[in-house]
Amino acid sequence: MELADKAALITGGTAGIGLACAQLFAREGAAVTITGRDAARGIAAAAQIAGTIRFVAADLADIESVRALVRQAGPVDILVNNAASFPSAMTLDQQLESFEKTFDTNVRGAYFLAAGLVPGMMDRRHGSIINVTSMVASKGVPGAGVYSASKAAVESLTRTWAAEFGRSGVRVNSVAPGPTRTEGVEAEWGETNEQLGQALPLGRTARPDEIAQAVLFLASQRATFITGSVLHADGGGSAV
Repeated sequence: MELADKAALITGGTAGIGLACAQLFAREGAAVTITGRDAARGIAAAAQIAGTIRFVAADLADIESVRALVRQAGPVDILVNNAASFPSAMTLDQQLESFEKTFDTNVRGAYFLAAGLVPGMMDRRHGSIINVTSMVASKGVPGAGVYSASKAAVESLTRTWAAEFGRSGVRVNSVAPGPTRTEGVEAEWGETNEQLGQALPLGRTARPDEIAQAVLFLASQRATFITGSVLHADGGGSAV
């Protein structure tokens, strides 16, 4: 098993890509903690995953909740920053509240969660952070302005953190998925998500488990000399 004796924290782990990562990591031997805002949903998600797993309620948009999560997490070997807000709105229609929630969740929450957990990784001289970003961090898509800007910021953090933490044995990378068929994305983006998938060289949207495999690779011993990189799991979207 690739992650035996590792402790992994996966934010937004109750559905979609996060849940697929939790399922895969648990199968690979990790002790997994998943987070989410909905306690009932989180408990149900944890119950369906075989292996050592627990749920901690946390809202990444709430800085006090992030600080509480750092305290509750314990030693973490692998952090998957997956929780995200992904509004769909044209720039002229974007509401301030949604803008702020997106950056609070996707950037500020991920930033201070990593800042709280990295000292322990540095003390132990090992650790891996995988930031789940997006194809639209580097590709213009109408209606994705706020979301894409937030994910571009996280990709910038990936490079900065890799430079800051590498000498202490902590690797930091990103996985940038293309359009992925999840309940949350379909609820927000509707048919647009499928249309984006059809326009890719592979001609379809991704399954969450396909993205999880990319995250596992970067977390595993197969990627020990990879840091500061973005792995584009986007069906060829970054190629066109």
